[in-house]
Amino acid sequence: MGIAKVTLPIPGPKSQALIDRRAKAVAPGVSLIHPLFVESAKNATVTDVDGNVFLDFAGGIGCLNVGHARSEVAIATARQAARLTHACFQVTGYEEYVAVCEALCRLAPGAGEKRALLVSTGAEAVENAVKLARKHTGRQAVLCFEHAFHGRTLLGMTLTGKAAPYKVGGPFAPEVYRLPFPYPYRDTSIVGRLEQALMPQVRPSDLAAVILEPVLGEGGFVVPPPAFAAELNAFCQKHGIVLIADEVQTGMGRTGAMFASERVGLQPDLVTCAKSIAGGLPLAGVVGNAKVMNSTPVGGVGGTFAGNPVACAAAIETIAVLEKEIASGRPNALGEKVHAFLKSIDSPLIGEVRGLGPMQAMELVKDKSTKEPAEAETKAILTAAREKGLLLLSAGTYGNVIRLLFPLTIEDAALDEGLAILAAAVKAVR
Repeated sequence: MGIAKVTLPIPGPKSQALIDRRAKAVAPGVSLIHPLFVESAKNATVTDVDGNVFLDFAGGIGCLNVGHARSEVAIATARQAARLTHACFQVTGYEEYVAVCEALCRLAPGAGEKRALLVSTGAEAVENAVKLARKHTGRQAVLCFEHAFHGRTLLGMTLTGKAAPYKVGGPFAPEVYRLPFPYPYRDTSIVGRLEQALMPQVRPSDLAAVILEPVLGEGGFVVPPPAFAAELNAFCQKHGIVLIADEVQTGMGRTGAMFASERVGLQPDLVTCAKSIAGGLPLAGVVGNAKVMNSTPVGGVGGTFAGNPVACAAAIETIAVLEKEIASGRPNALGEKVHAFLKSIDSPLIGEVRGLGPMQAMELVKDKSTKEPAEAETKAILTAAREKGLLLLSAGTYGNVIRLLFPLTIEDAALDEGLAILAAAVKAVR
């Protein structure tokens, strides 16, 4: 008997009742990708309020690299909540905040002395990283890239490289410039000519920062060519520009290393992290070069809930689990297995299978010669998979990428069943 157990149709009556309540109370701009409400979850499965059990390859949009309700994380969270739920680290300190920062300084890519700060969300981390870069350099301009996602705040939305739905309505922050991201399946013309392409837009001497995801997240798990990281490293060093790696989705083991920058050869001055850092609790951070991190005056960074002690306690245990998993080599073994399986699916829809380590995806196209995005078919596959008991997410600027965000701790049987459901859903659509 399989792990997934679904009673059709979806949503069930209890989920439908909650969907109806949601419509009357929740702003419609908040999406609901899968029409169900979760009652409980464990590692790679979720159980909805109607008793349906789903394999979860969505992972709360990449927040559950150690799985749902990991025992060490749950115990640490409960203990901390009973002892101290909030103090505001800028008012009175607590050890858990310091311990998380120590771990980030130890694990972040790059040599030399480091410092870290904690906030609550990835968008906050991005905003603070840019703020630090501007203060350190005395410059204002920021370079970002197409297909990127950096958040929904004013600056995060401006930096994001996808118009709908994220940027609809604006307004946008000034002094942000954008170039193509090297996309091997579609276009790599930017590689080797970054400075030339930038010339009509802004002088390098005016740039405070270059920010990019080492591997695109929402943009479709696109892995840039190695030459691009080398070019960026040299460009930023030459012009005294702060290089920011946005590792909100790629970090905390998602590519098989603690940070994706290590895998692509990027040498960032600052790294942003969030999502999986605390096993599903809201926590984020910025870590990097001590000189850059020390740029702001006392009180220049922080936040009321930034580095909440309960989230920090969860992060300490989450990081420990991730370090053990990465050291074992299993995440990369999972990635190799999944990549080979996706390549073996015989479908004219699959234009490319790509990724780093367990961060794997399929780009779907209507025609392999024209590479026309198959957005409708992608949505149909997500629906077909859900009906068979597998929760998936799409990605990509064109909405035609299926990304896999299963936990790095997934059981072999759950992974095998989920992949089989995915293959069946792809073949059912075409």
